[in-house]
Amino acid sequence: MSDDTLAGAVPIGVCVDDFGLDAAIDLAALRLAAQERVSAISCMTRAPGWRAAASALASVSAQADLGLHLDFTQAGGGALHRGLALFIAAAYLRRLDARVLRDEIQAQLDAFEDGVGAAPDHVDGHQHVHQLPGVREALLAELVRRYPRQQPWLRDTQPSSGLALAGPAAADHRKQRLIATLGARRLRGLARSVGLPMNVHLLGVYGFSGTAEAYAQRLAAWCAQARHGDLLMCHPAVAAPATDPIGAARHQEYGVLGGERFGALLLQHGLRVERLSHVLDGSRMPARPATT
Repeated sequence: MSDDTLAGAVPIGVCVDDFGLDAAIDLAALRLAAQERVSAISCMTRAPGWRAAASALASVSAQADLGLHLDFTQAGGGALHRGLALFIAAAYLRRLDARVLRDEIQAQLDAFEDGVGAAPDHVDGHQHVHQLPGVREALLAELVRRYPRQQPWLRDTQPSSGLALAGPAAADHRKQRLIATLGARRLRGLARSVGLPMNVHLLGVYGFSGTAEAYAQRLAAWCAQARHGDLLMCHPAVAAPATDPIGAARHQEYGVLGGERFGALLLQHGLRVERLSHVLDGSRMPARPATT
């Protein structure tokens, strides 16, 4: 895009999830950020590869918001670690130990700060656990306490009202509505009450099935629906990670996001990929905030 075209384009965020989980995911995130195809990277700081991978994030800190991908169901969680269905059940039954929950949130934030050398620009959750009962209250309390001057933005899972409901898109929409039902509205209210910014809508939800062409078609639909401040989440990898159940989808996403088609879609729909820390709160400066 020319400078004039960029100036008039609608800013959206594009976030790579699961950084630290596998070297193929980490490399995809770094390459796409350098290419300015993504503007945020969410980090799993309990993952085995986190410490080795974290130092490389300095190379893209000007292009991408760096944030915590709070995890209780895959690589993190400590004593609270369990599968997603069991974790959701425990959250809704109020069976998550509040002290252990607080300590684990603090530990994952500590690990992020140690690895990056700065506070997170944003916080979200692996499998969207950040919005669940108990977790959301503990998380917001810690963020307000820890970052009183410049708080990170949070991921809102609210879907776009423009989602299509025909064919595969109908199943994608049902999945996103289910995700949002698990806590989006309540988290949004809590975030507003303490002044934490959030993206407007979440795009990028699908069942991790289909071909690369099917993903490209979904991406075209998401770009058509995108509005100012929306967030597109993605899960690319330069190769399918071994034993990863969504490994094939990750590799396909990388090929599409890094290819010419995504660039053409951005131009066609008048979009630009932008750090949401610069969009959601205009008073925030490009310099990364220090930890407190």
